[in-house]
Amino acid sequence: MSESELPASMGKVARRELALHGWTRLDQFDGVSAKELLAIHGVGPKAIRILREHLEPEGRYLAP
Repeated sequence: MSESELPASMGKVARRELALHGWTRLDQFDGVSAKELLAIHGVGPKAIRILREHLEPEGRYLAP
């Protein structure tokens, strides 16, 4: 697995599963829907909340 810049606070499983789906950088999530991410095993509401907390200060957002 490649190096990931995803927040460690998301949890190991969520970061691993997102990386397996090709998401390892925060800028890749801009415009991705929370529904799409929640469909991935190991990615739950906590991971979505943490992603939003890290994306929004950079002016990036998950799709509604």
